[in-house]
Amino acid sequence: METLSVTVETKQMTSIDEALSHLRVDGFCVLDGVIPEDEVDAVRRSVEETVTAVGRKTMVQGAKTCKGLIAHDQSLAPYLADDRMMSIAEALLGPHVRISMTTAAINYPGNERGTWHADWPFNQTKAGHIRMPYPDAVMHLTTIWMLSPFTEESGGTFIVPGSHRCSTNPTGGNGVDPLKPYPTEMHATGEAGSVLVFDSRLWHAVAPNRSDRPRVGVPVRYAPWWLNLNVLMPGSNERTRIMDETGLGENEVGPIPPDVYATLPENVKPLLRHWVRDQ
Repeated sequence: METLSVTVETKQMTSIDEALSHLRVDGFCVLDGVIPEDEVDAVRRSVEETVTAVGRKTMVQGAKTCKGLIAHDQSLAPYLADDRMMSIAEALLGPHVRISMTTAAINYPGNERGTWHADWPFNQTKAGHIRMPYPDAVMHLTTIWMLSPFTEESGGTFIVPGSHRCSTNPTGGNGVDPLKPYPTEMHATGEAGSVLVFDSRLWHAVAPNRSDRPRVGVPVRYAPWWLNLNVLMPGSNERTRIMDETGLGENEVGPIPPDVYATLPENVKPLLRHWVRDQ
């Protein structure tokens, strides 16, 4: 089957209502200019330095990551409670939104293609997943903060528009080969400082970087207050029990030390205070 190669053109969302409409119908939208143009390079450099210092390789050849980024690097923190981002999150998830994960992700030139998946808690390979078929409800939002340009050449994230409405995804053996191109796949693109926002059920995959520079992004996930995040917490009873009973691995989010938390902007602290504990 011939693959349709399409790039999602970045457009300025004229209103929160327009962004929410795209999210409900297509499963994603792109917010432009969340990080000001004259500030994004400093954030990118800081994240690159952090990944070099404490990051590790991923399952995708040619990529590195730093999980629990905020505990190591607070350069992105001033932007996490952006008014547009919070308006969207609260419209879809309700009040008292929390951040479940912050992860630096760098794809270097020549990296390989990743597998199709939906993010936690819909990834069926993780211990704490919601079993398929899962209900048609928004329970988690994934954002990718573009710290360098996301283009077709640099490997803007592959997405399958509308796939968030499916009750399954390729991690659960639904008949879709997770390694092969999908006929309606698209590159999500945006200028540095933009944010890709999508329903965590949306099928997506790492795209090859054919440029001569690293593509730097930071996935940040937003969760409703009622979603149990304890399975992500090292040493929690829920994590131990679920991993032991299923034999599966799980994402891990390390603690934010109290002294680091004290430096965060006041409007960001409510999003992250559940991760604060002594190491």
